[in-house]
Amino acid sequence: MKPQVVIITGVSGSGKTTAMKALEDFGYYCVDNLPVGLIPNFLELCESASEDISKVALVVDVRERRFLKDFTSVYEQLREKGFEPIVVYLDATNERIKARFKETRRRHPLLEGFNMDEVLEKEREVLAPIRALSHVQIDTSDINIHQLRDRLRKIEGITPSRTMQINIISFGYKYGVPSDADLVIDVRCLPNPFFKEDLRNFNGNDERVKEYVLKNKMTEEFLQRLTAFLDYAVDLYEKEGKSILNLAFGCTGGKHRSVVMANYFDRYLRERTAVVSTFHRDIEK
Repeated sequence: MKPQVVIITGVSGSGKTTAMKALEDFGYYCVDNLPVGLIPNFLELCESASEDISKVALVVDVRERRFLKDFTSVYEQLREKGFEPIVVYLDATNERIKARFKETRRRHPLLEGFNMDEVLEKEREVLAPIRALSHVQIDTSDINIHQLRDRLRKIEGITPSRTMQINIISFGYKYGVPSDADLVIDVRCLPNPFFKEDLRNFNGNDERVKEYVLKNKMTEEFLQRLTAFLDYAVDLYEKEGKSILNLAFGCTGGKHRSVVMANYFDRYLRERTAVVSTFHRDIEK
């Protein structure tokens, strides 16, 4: 089966790298600055690869220099071979592009003197044949990275396939809050098995500890409200294009309540997304 192909092109500083990262998050195999003449061979390799490579994104721009003139013929060659590349052309105002180069302290690949406006016009002239082939043109002057991701997501033919990765961690507050947590849920308000002598030496993976924590009216209401919130929040994060969500559950020592809750939501979230991993950081301390 031939892979789906997206070609990102446009003026330097218009957001091609950001677009490529977004497509990578969407599940595309991404290659930046592949020589134009090698594109057909590369796609045939992807087609015959033992590992499934069903979606490919390529960035093509003026860094190609002398090879760029071959793009039109290569594009037609791809179509003759049965590929249906989607060409997305990015641009922005000269003022916005100059500001971006100043912010990043990078040099425009064609700049030799001081007149950036002339360089950008020359670049647009060189890219004109590719722009004429493009299916979608996006002006990135006044949009942020999240809006660009959303614009790409809505292009007909581009199919984001990855669901958001949810990483769940249980921890003990006495050992510190995980620094990379996006959402921290404090479960120290729930019944504490530590104060039950027959449960103290077990952890939240034990069925007796699990039953003690979960089969409590306070916990039942807590779960009902928290589940509703997470349903709402996860949907918002996915719509915003977030690729990874780190969810942390904390109790005092990280052995009982936080482990039970992390396991509970591991099971619950796996029913709505296929990509969930859980780690009990402090369970052995």
